[in-house]
Amino acid sequence: MRKLSNYVPILDWGRRYNRGAFSNDLIAAVIVTIMLIPQSLAYALLAGLPPEAGIYASIVPIILYAIFGTSRALAVGPVAVVSLLTASAVGQVAEQGTAGYAIAALTLAFLSGGFLLLLGLLRLGFLANFLSHPVIAGFITASGILIATSQLTHILGVPAGGHTLIEMAETLLAHLGQVDLITLIIGVSATAFLFWVRKGLKPLLRALGLGARAADVLTKAGPVAAVVATTVATWALGLADQGVAIVGAVPQSLPPLTLPGMSPDLIRQLAVPAILISVIGFVESVSVAQTLAAKKRQRIDPNQELIGLGTANLGAAFTGGYPVTGGFARSVVNFDAGAETPAAGAFTAVGLAIAALALTPLVYFLPKATLAATIIVAVLGLVDFSILKKTWVYSKSDFAAVAATIVLTLGAGVEVGVASGVVLSIALHLYKTSRPHVAEVGLVPNTQHFRNILRHEVKTDPGVLTLRVDESLYFVNARFLEDLVQDRIAEGCEIRHVILMFSAVNEVDYSALESLEAINHRLTDLGVGLHLSEVKGPVMDRLGKAHFLDALNGEVFLSQYDAWTSLKSDEAVE
Repeated sequence: MRKLSNYVPILDWGRRYNRGAFSNDLIAAVIVTIMLIPQSLAYALLAGLPPEAGIYASIVPIILYAIFGTSRALAVGPVAVVSLLTASAVGQVAEQGTAGYAIAALTLAFLSGGFLLLLGLLRLGFLANFLSHPVIAGFITASGILIATSQLTHILGVPAGGHTLIEMAETLLAHLGQVDLITLIIGVSATAFLFWVRKGLKPLLRALGLGARAADVLTKAGPVAAVVATTVATWALGLADQGVAIVGAVPQSLPPLTLPGMSPDLIRQLAVPAILISVIGFVESVSVAQTLAAKKRQRIDPNQELIGLGTANLGAAFTGGYPVTGGFARSVVNFDAGAETPAAGAFTAVGLAIAALALTPLVYFLPKATLAATIIVAVLGLVDFSILKKTWVYSKSDFAAVAATIVLTLGAGVEVGVASGVVLSIALHLYKTSRPHVAEVGLVPNTQHFRNILRHEVKTDPGVLTLRVDESLYFVNARFLEDLVQDRIAEGCEIRHVILMFSAVNEVDYSALESLEAINHRLTDLGVGLHLSEVKGPVMDRLGKAHFLDALNGEVFLSQYDAWTSLKSDEAVE
């Protein structure tokens, strides 16, 4: 049973579920449901799908994640970035509004779910670490700008399109003369109201004497107020007949049973976008889940999260949805509202199911401009240009990667942006590790500690060269150490001994072993001894198996101080 609960966490936390947890989860579910109704409709619009697809994608996937996920607060469903990626990927294989478009979205969710589930079962969650967080931040910032820009077409009431910032700007400018004034008033008013709700409503309600919990619930319900007000105004004033685009008829039903497309050609076209969506969604989801778990001294299992998100996406594929992941805003709301277990998500799904059955006729006259305003306000919170300043100050290479990701995403589209983010992250890792930090060290006077000769006043010996290798050695950086030793020896002929201090080396692969053998061979020809110090046990085991230690022309010392005292001459100086 315990082993099974590792793959089905509900068997673990479900045994300890009590009335107190039920009460807290139910309250959190009510708050999140109120927030998700307009948000789900809006994100479906962003993905180019019918509005009901957003609600469908928020029901079964949430229940499946509650069964298989490990985060107590993560709220799974449609999110802005994944919705944009869905529109970009599916838009290349089918025309928006057609049955083929909806089937392609289902297929994308199916492929994404299958990929995530496979990674989880193979325990490969660590692969997401290759996508650096600065690059992710750059991609999300650029995506936020693209999403907000794409929604201006609904705010202005003009036809527009494009996948890049330049294309969107050009089409918007070309249609400025066709702006619908009434739609513009609705869109701008809704946007301004939603921005004010975020910052000003809660302080106002508290000043009026309302309790903290009630004020928080009403603040979260701000988008619902905008939806109700603009829907009533559109219906009462007959604005739909005056050119205001509305949501229209939304099916009054629970999520239908659907089948993704299994055409080999369709799968081939969507395979790469599905992988990219999976990686981005998983990284974003795990980041949020880990942050929230840390606040309550809980932990999540990244590999099980892959399984949870994979089953959630498979659920979306068979119930009329599209790719989903853990959303930052809704998860924070869920956490702040007091959710204690994943059951809060299941209760949210029930609330959305009730909305799908009973409330969908009420959104017939909902202006698309209001949904666009909801998206704009939500995604502008994702835009964070401070990452550019932070990375510039901390690391120029990280800054270059972030800036390139932002520029490529804005200039070439989200798929190129996310693909470049993955490539840049890996390239950045390889570049950094290809040039490991290797410091020449000396003895700190009156101690047994060795430090960088460029940073500290230390004792050195002209006949003894000690190089501290500060990273593991593998095929990418092995030649760097080989060349460094060769160049250093060439600087003078006084060196009699070279000590490689391996205190920070955790791994030596076969390529690095060959480089060490080459160094040993060259130094032997020059009459210079090669020694190792502070070699870790696993590394010693590897070197011993390869017989490198038998061929070593010097010694292996337990500590650098032992090596120093054994090899130094009377000429050691400070």
